[in-house]
This record gives sequence, C-alpha cells and structure tokens, in this order.
Amino acid sequence: MGDKNATESILADAAGIARAAEILRSGGLVAVPTETVYGLAARADNEEAVAKIYAAKGRPSFNPLIVHVRDAEHARSYANLTGSASWLAELEWPGPLTLVVPLNPDAGLADAVSAGLPTVALRAPAHPVMRALLEICEFPLAAPSANRSGFISPTSASHVAASLDERIDLILDAGPCEKGLESTILAVREDGSWEELRPGPVDLDALHRHYFDRGLERGASGNSIEAPGQLASHYAPGKPVRLNAERAEADEFHIGFGAVAGDCSLSVSGNLAEAGSNLYACLHEATGSDLPRIAVAPIADTGLGKAINDRLRRASA
Repeated sequence: MGDKNATESILADAAGIARAAEILRSGGLVAVPTETVYGLAARADNEEAVAKIYAAKGRPSFNPLIVHVRDAEHARSYANLTGSASWLAELEWPGPLTLVVPLNPDAGLADAVSAGLPTVALRAPAHPVMRALLEICEFPLAAPSANRSGFISPTSASHVAASLDERIDLILDAGPCEKGLESTILAVREDGSWEELRPGPVDLDALHRHYFDRGLERGASGNSIEAPGQLASHYAPGKPVRLNAERAEADEFHIGFGAVAGDCSLSVSGNLAEAGSNLYACLHEATGSDLPRIAVAPIADTGLGKAINDRLRRASA
C-alpha cells in the first residue's frame, strides 16, 4: 500500500470530532474510539453509507450492526424500548451494554443495519469522543468493530490502520480503549426476559441479583444470527490458537496470565479487567510475531473471564 492513499489518522480533539462529523454527514466512514473497541462508524439512516461498512470490513450481509445512540430517549426514536429494555437502558447506559429490541416500523434506519430482522441492536456508548460525536450528529451511527470481518478487534488507532488502511476515510485517535472487549449483548424478549447473545464487560449475574426476580436465560437460542459476535469463528489471528496452555511449544507465541508469564501477559497479577483490556493487543502482538502458532494460558471462566474465554474459543475455532 502506498502512502499516497493511506487513511489519515488525527487526534480526537474538538477539531477532529467536527471533521469526523462532516465526513459522516456526507456518507463517509470514520473509525471512532469507544470504551470497548474502536468502531467503524457510518450514518445508520443511509443505505449507501451502511453498504460501505459491509464492503470495507468484508462483512457478511446477514450479520446485523449495532446502532449507537445518545441515550434511552434517543433510542426510542428507532425501537420499542419499554419494560425490561427501558429499565436496563436507564440503569446501564451509557456503557458497554447492547440491547436487541423490536425495531420501530418508521425508524428510518437503513435496511442493512438490521439485516432484515424485525429487531435492532442499540447501545449508548460511554466514551467521551463517541458521545461528543453523537451530540453533534443529527443522525444515529452504525458502528461495528473497525477491523476486517472475523479478524482481531482493534483497541488502538494503529490496529485500525493495520486492518482498514485505504478502505475508510478517517481514524479518530484517542489512544487505547479502556475495556478492550466488545459490549455485552442482551436480547429483550416480548415477555420481558433477557437472553445473552454475547458475553462482555457487564456482569449479568450481579445485574440480575441486584435488580430482578426473574431468571436469566443464557446462550443464544437456535442457530440464527441476531447480533454481532455470534459467528462460531471470529476474532481470528490467522494462526492456530491453543487454549489452556500452561507452557508453550517451541513454535508457539505464548500469551500468559497470572503466574504463567508468557511472551505477552494479559495480566501479571491475574486481574480479569486488565486481561480484558489487553486481550486484543496481545493477540495482535502474537499475530505479528515470527512464530507460526499461538498458545494462551488458562483463564478462569468466571465473571469477565467468561467473555474473555468466549472470544478466545472463537479465535481458536
């Protein structure tokens, strides 16, 4: 790739955010930081702009997109946000929780956003840059992760450039993402029950214990794709990945955790929040190494560890 057509990366200051808004307003693509990962944003009410997301990512058309909104009131312009969904939005937004809820017939969103489903995935992000962008945009933003479809998600501007250079119009650089894992996705059913479609940073067990008397169904039902991150093979580093590896073979890049040091550690202290934040950075480092295979240390399958292990299982599929 020549530098002449390289995608420009600029600081996410007030001038950068204003420029990004203009590009989005005209139907362009901008990589934007969120508290989870960098998102590839386009206006969600424009068919051509949304089509550019699918083309840039090489994303299958049956995989719906998350629409980013300012708050619950903004979300009600596009979806039926009542009952459990309304409570969850008021409690957890802004934050790393995506709600899959019934789409309003007159929502005005591009058809490709919901991939033909009667539902839409909505999130109010907490990152100040994304929130500032949403404040000055008079339209909602569709924003999947800013990487080629199926590959490792980006937690820095350099990760975005390595995957999407020359494919998008601009990268807003605000440094590394805080959470480092994509949002928790909950489908809220007609009877008010929740179904976890993708684990993430939100502790659903704690949320359930604190606020609700009803049980929480776990795992997606059937084989239909209702939300991002449900494909069996996803977040792929392009090398074989071996999990629960206390030790690495001579040809393996070892991602460590806790007492298992490795070539790159998710968290030396065994902190799951730190591990989540560092997961994709370590996978990117492993991908860039000369070693042909990757081994990952065991990680407890509790709390945030469930979300981390979910991503690692898909990366190894």
